[in-house]
Amino acid sequence: MKNFDVIILGAGAAGLFCASHSGKRGLKTLVVDNGKKLGRKILMSGGGRCNFTNMYAEHSNYISTNPHFCKSALARYTQWDFIALVAKYNIPYHEKTLGQLFCDNSAQDIVDMLQSECNLPNITIKLRSEVTAVDKADDGFLVTINGSQVSTHSLVVATGGLSMPALGATPFGYRLAEQFGHTIIPTRAALVPFTLHKPLLETLQVLSGISVPATVTAASGTVFKENILFTHRGLSGPAILQISSYWNPGEYVSINLLPDISVNDFIVSERQQHPNQSLKNTLAKLLPKRLIEVLQAQGQIPEFALKQLNHPQIEALHTTLHQWQVQPNGTEGYRTAEVTLGGVDTHEISSKTMQSLKVPDLYFIGEVMDVTGWLGGYNFQWAWSSAAACAESLPLPFAKND
Repeated sequence: MKNFDVIILGAGAAGLFCASHSGKRGLKTLVVDNGKKLGRKILMSGGGRCNFTNMYAEHSNYISTNPHFCKSALARYTQWDFIALVAKYNIPYHEKTLGQLFCDNSAQDIVDMLQSECNLPNITIKLRSEVTAVDKADDGFLVTINGSQVSTHSLVVATGGLSMPALGATPFGYRLAEQFGHTIIPTRAALVPFTLHKPLLETLQVLSGISVPATVTAASGTVFKENILFTHRGLSGPAILQISSYWNPGEYVSINLLPDISVNDFIVSERQQHPNQSLKNTLAKLLPKRLIEVLQAQGQIPEFALKQLNHPQIEALHTTLHQWQVQPNGTEGYRTAEVTLGGVDTHEISSKTMQSLKVPDLYFIGEVMDVTGWLGGYNFQWAWSSAAACAESLPLPFAKND
């Protein structure tokens, strides 16, 4: 039987980063994954360019039932630490918007960097490997991989969430956590497009492909200001993906289609200069004409000249454009979700070491935990920070010689 100091389940962002740090500390490390290649989700992220961190990452950008949990790890391994590592490998990158950092070339650069960091004689990576059993032993764990049993002193669960099942996502990490007595905060898709009820969807489908800047507000009061995108299934775009993490079934979201201008002031000004101009053509100076036509067809925008508008109609127009109420039918689910909300309850995990408070030498890192970041590189930063915190706390070499 082979012996390891640490076995890491999952060769994604968190798993590989944890392995690189444990390997540098001299631990005999095994990384196990059921996929054919390393970092599958990394390669797909950011349109293939990997939004690998955010310059403004801090604990307030994360959702958890234990909101202070991520503070310690984020403070000890920061976005600047990871940016320095990227710079060390001469990987060209750029800020896209709102502190979001993307590779200039390809997400493969990040995977190659992680692979290089793991290129140590004491690190073994096994792909296409299925873990069928994990049992607690007196001095660690026995892990059955492809029918063979190996032993380890420490076990790190970096199996991710349920998002993007086509990339191999499974509930294995949650089942393993439950096996060892951990509570799972109910999971659901997050950072995911909305679907719409049929009548509204049929009305809005002609707008598919149109993007507009907007402010979107959840029932809880959480607000995001970025673009929204009309799709053939419903609504997407950065602002919608962000608000989806705060939306609950049955709730409405409020969409301000003109976040930077008062439609009241604009109409009054335009009416003074162009009293005979139609309201439709006036609003087309601010919003896509097709959107105006759809709202007009719904009876939400009157077919009047500006001089015909009275004060109540202008107020009603203000409500329509600044507080458009939309009740999503649901979301597109895990198939297109970027992350999973919920997961292993962090009240049962040490915020300093990522070690289970229930089972010694069992650790959880990355998305498998109940920590969900905003859109824009925050979830990758949590992977790096939680992995580093875990790796630095792993007991020093324990494994016997084979």
